[in-house]
Parts: sequence; structure tokens; C-alpha cells
Amino acid sequence: MRRIACVAFFLLSVLVSSARAQHHYVLDKAHTTIGFSVSHMVVSEVDGRFNEFEGELELDDSLTPTRVAVTIQAASIDTAVAKRDEHLRNEDFFHVEKYPTIRFVGKRVETEGDRRVLVGDLTILDTTREVRLPYTIAGPIQDPWGNTRVGIRADTTINRRDFGLTWNRMLEAGGLTVGNEVKITIKAEAIRK
Repeated sequence: MRRIACVAFFLLSVLVSSARAQHHYVLDKAHTTIGFSVSHMVVSEVDGRFNEFEGELELDDSLTPTRVAVTIQAASIDTAVAKRDEHLRNEDFFHVEKYPTIRFVGKRVETEGDRRVLVGDLTILDTTREVRLPYTIAGPIQDPWGNTRVGIRADTTINRRDFGLTWNRMLEAGGLTVGNEVKITIKAEAIRK
């Protein structure tokens, strides 16, 4: 009986030690930027960001995301030019009255060489496409108030036309008013709850 108990204890300890703890984090809005950049009239780029969003993630002990969900309020788009932002909110672009949110849900993590890539579904307007987000996570650290924090950086490029964002004007000299490729940059801090 004692031998069975020892074997059972050993198996249980192996199972417990091999199971990775999950840690729940939420995005710290004051220290997170969800930004983008897109070509304008071929000669320059316009930068912008979304100011209203919520996000949460689960990280295991190795800081690998096991669950990620981010919801962005499309009307919070901010390019620092009010007239342009109003145009981006209307039916030509985000049509925020009909489609108020942009959503990303992570599905899995893959390795590409020395990079980690979060693969997930991005939904803009009524279209969902799989996107790949190469990312890094720094930390965790303890802040002066006793919170555990991680830093996250992710960059990718999407084609806006894949999501139904098709408005454009052809320039007389050739080229498009708005580029189709949109660079997305996420610089975030998340706090463990």
C-alpha cells in the first residue's frame, strides 16, 4: 500500500510541475498605444492611433500567451486632424455607427526562426481575417505600487482592402491617395490581476 501511495504521489507531483500556471493580465490604457501608419499620396505617411480599447491576456510561466482578446472602439480613431478623423469614421472607411468595434482574438503562438508570432483573428467592419503578429514580451517586473507588469511589442502589416476598407482616389500623376498597406504597431504594458 505504501508503495502505491509513493507512486501516486510521484505521478501527481509530475503532473503538477508540468502544468504551467496561467496568469491573467489586462492592458494598462495609460501605457498602451495601438497605432498605425499608412501611405498618403505616395510621398509620405499618416500616423494614427485608437484611444479607446480594452484588452486581456493569459500568459503562462514562460510568458507565452495562451489567450488574448482585444476590443477597440473604432470611433476613437485619432490622426490629430479632426476633419480626417471624421472621414475615417464615416461610411467610406470604418462606418462606426454600423460597426462600432474592431476585435482581435488570439488563437495560437508559432515560432518563426528566433521570432514568436501570435496568430489570431482580426475583425474590421464585418470581415474577419487571420493575421500574424510577431511579438516580444519583457518582464515581468514589480512596479513601485506592488503590481506585476509586462511590456509587449507587436508589429505587423495588413492590407486594408482585405477588410473592406476600399475607399481611394487615383492621383493625376499616378498612385493612390491612401496606401493599401497599413503598418500596425502595438506598444503595451499589461498588469497582472
